[in-house]
Amino acid sequence: MSELIHYETPSPNWNERQLPVSMVVLHYTGMQTAEEALARLCDEAAQVSAHYLIEEDGTVHRLVREDRRAWHAGKSFWRGVTDVNSASVGIELVNPGHEFGYRPFPDAQMEALLPLLSEIVQRHDIPRANVVGHSDVAPARKEDPGELFDWDVLAAHRLALKTPRVTMPSPFENDGAFFLALERWGYDISDQTAAARAFQRRWRPHILDGQVDGECSAMLFSLLLDRDSGKTR
Repeated sequence: MSELIHYETPSPNWNERQLPVSMVVLHYTGMQTAEEALARLCDEAAQVSAHYLIEEDGTVHRLVREDRRAWHAGKSFWRGVTDVNSASVGIELVNPGHEFGYRPFPDAQMEALLPLLSEIVQRHDIPRANVVGHSDVAPARKEDPGELFDWDVLAAHRLALKTPRVTMPSPFENDGAFFLALERWGYDISDQTAAARAFQRRWRPHILDGQVDGECSAMLFSLLLDRDSGKTR
């Protein structure tokens, strides 16, 4: 393991991986307290877990070893992978979520996330484009870590992609072309409105209407161009 200081808080909820680690999935706990979240993630009857949990004061708990498959993503999809649990490291951030009073993630929590995430992506050679939110891999079911999560902080440390700054008109002829491109980027587009809203939540969080518009289209086009030119590692 690493030099990082963390508490070992073992969860019984894991099994063997079937795939190599290629992504990190970020979550919020969506529960009222850290204690409640830890109890659930370590409850064998709950059948859920994650590899790490970070409290709002920056305390880090390791629940499942990284070589094991934690049960955090549920029914999900990213870039052709349907067993996201097998292919990912899951990190839970304590936050009450949209149901119990969603709020910004404190500096101490983000400062604890950065070195942990840095070690994970280096250890497994994870590209920045595969550091994603739960809402990205399960757009029809989930909305965490949500629109208040500061992806720009991760991007500043090269742990996630920067938000594209674009001014071009929509490069796609119609909505259908946008969704084909969105699928190419990695999303499950079976629920198109949910997929568009998940894209907005990650890249354009001030408007979450699930509607295809020129700004979102230009952002997606820019991301795909960068990926094709190898800039999203």
